[in-house]
Amino acid sequence: MSKPAPKPMQAYFKSRGYVPGGVVTNSKNEIFHMERLPPFLRTLLVADGTVTKSLEAFFWEQVEVENLGQTPLRLTRNEPALDLLAGATVLERRVRLLGMESRREFALAHSLIKLEALPAHLREDLQQGRIGIGELLRERSLETYREILDVGQGDAAGETIYRTYRIVIQHQPAILITETFPCSVYR
Repeated sequence: MSKPAPKPMQAYFKSRGYVPGGVVTNSKNEIFHMERLPPFLRTLLVADGTVTKSLEAFFWEQVEVENLGQTPLRLTRNEPALDLLAGATVLERRVRLLGMESRREFALAHSLIKLEALPAHLREDLQQGRIGIGELLRERSLETYREILDVGQGDAAGETIYRTYRIVIQHQPAILITETFPCSVYR
């Protein structure tokens, strides 16, 4: 008897933060044990709000979004999550979320941004490298939808956990973000 096909990753956390049994099959067809994670880290993986605000509330410390670099990037392969074909240009951005006082690294984020899907004022802010994407969206009062696409272990030792999600603006996929969290900070 064959094993049933896994659910598409997006089906897990579309309307709920809980999965019966606590195990999901991610986009790489890997088994991922959500129930074994520290509760707050599990919350960050399934939440569709901004991470920075949640980190500040949980650790009770201001979080700095440190821009590690951003540059235009020509895609070498199709990016279905953004409805883009190989050859399209996106803005690639990397940031680190740090505690302002503790200097603890709470997360790393890698984003691919489809600039033509953004309103002009947001596009300008992002190209200037200002603050975090979530903060910019809130500042500009933009209505967005976040769709979790994947979660899993970021390394073989299980020292990091990641989530990938996309932000949809005006019914168009606009931003693809992968956040990586060091497990030691959340234990």
